[in-house]
Amino acid sequence: MRKTVSGSAVLVATLAGALQANAAVLEVAVVDAQGKPIAEVAVHAKSRAAGSASTTSPAHAIMDQQDHRFVPHMLVVQVGTEVTFPNSDDVSHHVYSFSPTKPFELGLYKGNKYPPVTFDQPGVVVLGCNIHDSMLGYIRVVDTPYFAVTDDKGVARIDVPAGDYAVEAWTPRARPQDLPAAHAISIGDAPAETQIRIAGRLAPPHAHGNSSLSWERY
Repeated sequence: MRKTVSGSAVLVATLAGALQANAAVLEVAVVDAQGKPIAEVAVHAKSRAAGSASTTSPAHAIMDQQDHRFVPHMLVVQVGTEVTFPNSDDVSHHVYSFSPTKPFELGLYKGNKYPPVTFDQPGVVVLGCNIHDSMLGYIRVVDTPYFAVTDDKGVARIDVPAGDYAVEAWTPRARPQDLPAAHAISIGDAPAETQIRIAGRLAPPHAHGNSSLSWERY
């Protein structure tokens, strides 16, 4: 079954094979305007069922600091997740965010000095270091337990129960106005393959110490 969505994104869904009852794997391939895969894109699927609520408790997550970098460069978490920010470097860092989704500040430190930070609303959190300007990281907070990040082939795999979902993709390389809107998809008791196309010009991938990405994008 092929479904084309007009506008800045194309969604193609194919159902095949069989999994255990009431469960499936949603495989999302994210490509650019030329059809080339895009790595490190946050993808999440939210149930469209009326009154649906997740019974999954948000897990604890870690945003480390290694070699003057945030590791991972982009972290995806569910609303309510507590994130710790250990500093595994041998120099001090000063982590902060001005993002409306979660403004916070962790003063100059080494090791694991501070308690976890709770990310309690969906959105994008841009991270910086007040000492090292080249350090830039992102936390994408979503209100669903069903999410993943695309691999080097531009593919994200999400385990989801059968049902109707709205699927979204996000990357800091695309300006907000160029990101595709959420797309409706129905998933049965079988694997589902979906393609999302992000149109518009993408910034180059983040390069430590020389990045085209900046605070001003978000």
